Amino acid sequence: MNELLESSIFRKEIVKINETGRDHVIDTLAVEEPLEISISVLKASPPVFNKNISITMRTPGHDADLAVGFLFTEGLIASAQQVENVIVSENKVNVFLNNSETLDLSQLERHFYTSSSCGVCGKASIDAIKTVCQLDLSPTPLHVDMELIKTFPEALHKKQEIFDRTGGLHAAVLFDTAGQLLDLREDVGRHNALDKLIGASFKKNQLPLSDRLLLLSGRASFELIQKASMAGIQFVMAVGAPSSLAVQLAMEFNMTLVGFLSKNRYNIYCGAERILDQESTLSS
Repeated sequence: MNELLESSIFRKEIVKINETGRDHVIDTLAVEEPLEISISVLKASPPVFNKNISITMRTPGHDADLAVGFLFTEGLIASAQQVENVIVSENKVNVFLNNSETLDLSQLERHFYTSSSCGVCGKASIDAIKTVCQLDLSPTPLHVDMELIKTFPEALHKKQEIFDRTGGLHAAVLFDTAGQLLDLREDVGRHNALDKLIGASFKKNQLPLSDRLLLLSGRASFELIQKASMAGIQFVMAVGAPSSLAVQLAMEFNMTLVGFLSKNRYNIYCGAERILDQESTLSS
């Protein structure tokens, strides 16, 4: 078993009840532990060192991706060039940033609207995304075959190694328009899985992800659509249902949003013009 998988699972003896009675068995659980994300800006005046940004409950693994993805989707950093180093220790990540003019240190003293439970209105949240995102979010031509989309859940299932052992993780996956699975991240938190995925692309200078397709293993919430929009993603699919605010945000950013995706069916909530049947594909 590889080191990443081993750190992500926990074995526990349990009592399983079935039609024949009870059995004592070893069950495999997804690990959930806190991760403290902090930043240091040594060239700032005054210097910032180990400034705590967030504590999130996550599944260990790809912690550096999670940290930089979180900083990006929260609007604190805009490019990989701002990151000088990332130091990962046990349940802690310290991201060292240079003294970039685009880094707004005043944001460190405020709660992020995406993690607030105060009930901000949808319109205010959408306007805030437009303010903090520094990518070019102009839509680019993107079309996907209608039948190809149905193959994505099975492709995900084949790659979800930790989920297969625990049944307790969410996944965020990137595909290209030909159906090739490009990258996958898993976590006990659906927003963490997406931050890990976006963080990995961020570190490779691959943003915006305007030519990529995002698959979410659960439901599509406002927060997940917000993070996807920050990364320039215009095509989002979810195995579960979207929320009303997720649909509103997807429409605002001219995204395609698919829900209840399975091998036999799915619903298109907006952006249906990007999904083509075979006849349309041949004539285009």
